[in-house]
Amino acid sequence: MGCCNRRCGLIAGAVVGALVAILGGILFPVGDIIIQGTVETEAVIEPGTTAYENWVAAGAKVYRQFWLFDVMNPLEVLEYGATPAVVERGPYTYMTRYLARDNITFHLNHTVTFLLPNGAIFEPSMSVGTEDDKITSLNLAVAGAYSAIPTELHSIVETLIKTTNSSLFQRRTVKELLFGYTDPILRGDVGFFLDYNQTYDGPYDVFTGKDDISKVGKIDMWKGSSLGFWNDEYCDKLNGTDASSFPPFVNKKEPLFFFSSDICRSVSASYESTMNLKGIDVYRYSLHPSTLASPLDNPDNKCFCSNMKTTKNCTLAGVLDISTCQQGRPVYISLPHFLHGSPSLRTDVIGLNPHEEHHKTFLDVEPTTGFTLNFAKRIQVNMMYGPSKVITVLKKVKDYTIFPLVWLNETATLDDETAEMFKKELISRIQMLEIIQQVLLGVGIGVFILCLLGYCIVRRSHNKNEFA
Repeated sequence: MGCCNRRCGLIAGAVVGALVAILGGILFPVGDIIIQGTVETEAVIEPGTTAYENWVAAGAKVYRQFWLFDVMNPLEVLEYGATPAVVERGPYTYMTRYLARDNITFHLNHTVTFLLPNGAIFEPSMSVGTEDDKITSLNLAVAGAYSAIPTELHSIVETLIKTTNSSLFQRRTVKELLFGYTDPILRGDVGFFLDYNQTYDGPYDVFTGKDDISKVGKIDMWKGSSLGFWNDEYCDKLNGTDASSFPPFVNKKEPLFFFSSDICRSVSASYESTMNLKGIDVYRYSLHPSTLASPLDNPDNKCFCSNMKTTKNCTLAGVLDISTCQQGRPVYISLPHFLHGSPSLRTDVIGLNPHEEHHKTFLDVEPTTGFTLNFAKRIQVNMMYGPSKVITVLKKVKDYTIFPLVWLNETATLDDETAEMFKKELISRIQMLEIIQQVLLGVGIGVFILCLLGYCIVRRSHNKNEFA
């Protein structure tokens, strides 16, 4: 009777172990469903969700670091046609994007409209000097007039340059160059980022994800419509989000798309590696070198090439002519120091030294939520000027030159407090559920095997006693 009880107990133990193991196994898909449902609910952009609370506020501090290019040989360029030589000065750092989204309006089609306020507060402790430091840079009015006014009327430009005692280069303070000064030729204000303060980017219309979480954060319209700068359906497409977040459950095998108003187009980033950011695993995405490749290497970029002369029949790589969205001003966007650009860009101007690690753009995205927890957007602003038989300050210029003015590094990362909250509210719960799953599965299998072995041993011992 005792042997029978032992065998029955072991069988019961094996059954319990199997049930516990099955429960642990069931928790894997059930747990995934619970996690997915919770994340999808909290990722919707609507009042009361975690995503909305982070989205509506100013969030992490965003900084813009500026490096301006200081011309070392302006007289040699003017008098002898020497190649311009530059040295970068910086960083001059400003806190930007410190204001919360404004004019938030929800619509019945599951979109929300908002404005992004612009602002810049100088941060002396993060800068190499003051805003009053002086830089020798390209004269924006001369370069702009050269491109905007037809060649037949360049005599007017020559007259304006002489009567205002202007030249191809000028010496201005950092603050003037960045945010504006009154130009004697144009009799108006000009600057690299003129009227940045107290202005808005947008309005943006983005999907809330209420009806389809795969669309959350994706831009439906910008300034009330799609883009119209490139006269092409592909290039004018608003693709992706504003890069502050992406739909949850990011697949690293697929690129992430986002729109940047700074360059008037959408771009994509590809998975590079998995990194640890303050105890949180994130996927690092970076722009592919083909983003600004010439149409010869990337045919998709053909519609971004509009000026055959200055782009050398669309063979020039590494720059994007955005004059169509800059009121005709000859502005070209590139990566800093013409990273991934044609070699001629760096021989036309001496002193440039591109470095992949320092000059690339990247995003660190938490894959479960799709939130961007760290990023560095790096772009360079350039202007073009060229030879002229009429304009004295351009007579020694040999060819069209895309001249670097300034490059910026816009960065933000989650602070320690937010990182701890993120780990507590999301990651720790996921990890706890995974631990429970593994413990139940492991204990269940262990109990099942031990009881089964015990049953076999007891039964063998019983059989031996019967034969004895």
